Amino acid sequence: MNLGMYLARGARQWGDRPAVLFRDRALSYRELELRSNRLAHALKALGLQRGDRVAVVSPNRPEIVELECALYKAGLVKVALNSRLAPQELADALGNAEPALCLAGPEHRGMVDEAAAGAPSLQHRIAFDPTPESDKGGWLHYEAVLAGASDAHMHEEMKPDELAVLHYTSGSTGKLKAAMQTVGNRFASLRKNVMGRMHAQPGDVLMLSGPITHASGMFIQPVLYQGATILLMEGFRPAEYLDAIEKHRVTMAFLVPAMIYALLAEPSLRGRDLSSLRLLSYGAAPMSPSRIREAWAAFGPVLAQGYGAGETTGGVVGLCIADHAAAIEGGNEALLSACGRPFCESDVQVLDDAGQPVSGDAIGEICVRGPDVFAGYWRAPDQTAQALDAAGWLHTGDLARVDDRGYIYIVDRKKEMLVSGGFNIYPSEVESVLAQHPAIYEVCVVGVPDDHWGETVKAVVVLRDGAEADIGHIMDFCRGRLADFKRPRSVDFVAQLPKNANGKLSRKDVREHYWRGRERRVN
Repeated sequence: MNLGMYLARGARQWGDRPAVLFRDRALSYRELELRSNRLAHALKALGLQRGDRVAVVSPNRPEIVELECALYKAGLVKVALNSRLAPQELADALGNAEPALCLAGPEHRGMVDEAAAGAPSLQHRIAFDPTPESDKGGWLHYEAVLAGASDAHMHEEMKPDELAVLHYTSGSTGKLKAAMQTVGNRFASLRKNVMGRMHAQPGDVLMLSGPITHASGMFIQPVLYQGATILLMEGFRPAEYLDAIEKHRVTMAFLVPAMIYALLAEPSLRGRDLSSLRLLSYGAAPMSPSRIREAWAAFGPVLAQGYGAGETTGGVVGLCIADHAAAIEGGNEALLSACGRPFCESDVQVLDDAGQPVSGDAIGEICVRGPDVFAGYWRAPDQTAQALDAAGWLHTGDLARVDDRGYIYIVDRKKEMLVSGGFNIYPSEVESVLAQHPAIYEVCVVGVPDDHWGETVKAVVVLRDGAEADIGHIMDFCRGRLADFKRPRSVDFVAQLPKNANGKLSRKDVREHYWRGRERRVN
């Protein structure tokens, strides 16, 4: 069992077809196969053994695709880190994963060098786009590493329960945590995409502008398996995104709702030729029904939604294009508030506290079981025990109801986590940073409704007696300590925070103030 075998097949069947497009560069299936083979052999030559971790921190670029394919072939574990992490967060992740090797571009090499002191396992560093500074710092050059290695296909036979990926996300303890995705999980993810959610064929072009270190990266192997092309964007800029659709005749795209909102606000949207699009998949955060209708009018009958997580190795519930049509053109308006129905092998149930399925208007927790459910959190047995029960159910923390046709409607979150622009954020993580501010006596962080991002981070602050601080000062304090998407976007100053009968902070009451009057407590 090795996902790398499908790329070898693709190189035989579609050798000259483009596998990856980036800037003005086209990487063919044959080139991707040979370059990933060279990288796999080079990593082994550096002394890496089956199961060793390999970290990468970089914005989107083709080398990340080459790396993923090489790691599968060599039986190594991918540790893909968000390029927007703050220095301390990157250091925490490297210290936790204990990779033997890290790859990075010029944007992050300084951060990796600083973090290396806390990651003694880090034996090698490989530089994308080397510079004179990297020459002096002991970094190997990516192209030089490949040039000296064999291009013969490598196939390390793997077992389904062996680790393939450490997928890092924010943790409720204030530290990043890693979902352990196994080889079997990744094969399950491939199957569910190929069987419906991201069905493609040669000639299709999937555009990915979100970081392929996270949700967008789940589509890489399914698209390559089917002989289609991945168009990688370095970032998201609405006008350039629309330019790319027209230039490359993009047929499929994956976006978070905030990106769709930005496209809808782009002045040049009208008059664009978007006729090549046949699927615009969105997920990672809820999207308001009014905006769904607006997007349907702008892009045509191409919308599909997915709900999932790193712990489920991608989507497990979805609204297909036909569901959107039934809601928008068939008058079934309520469907636009649903996250969808389970697909493929995923067993998804809405369960009450006794573990029994709910029905009608009853509210329960979305729980998932199946071959795509992760093996637990890396080196965090207590967190694993909280997430996975004895029967194998993953408890997502999302509260929902389910109708008589199996459509699931999320109404709130059981956990304190909030989702802003598709990124998971834990209030305690932000609070632990703000608590270090000398002027802050007490703080409560909540997500508040936002029409663009779904929800944004708000800090509700009690200052120490005689202390002074303004919003700008507090926001500046968070720079360098938190990734930009985790920093508060607004701050309210109050005389005191609500407490429960035991004298503990009542986050629910703080949050209620900002969500009052809304039927759905996620946006």
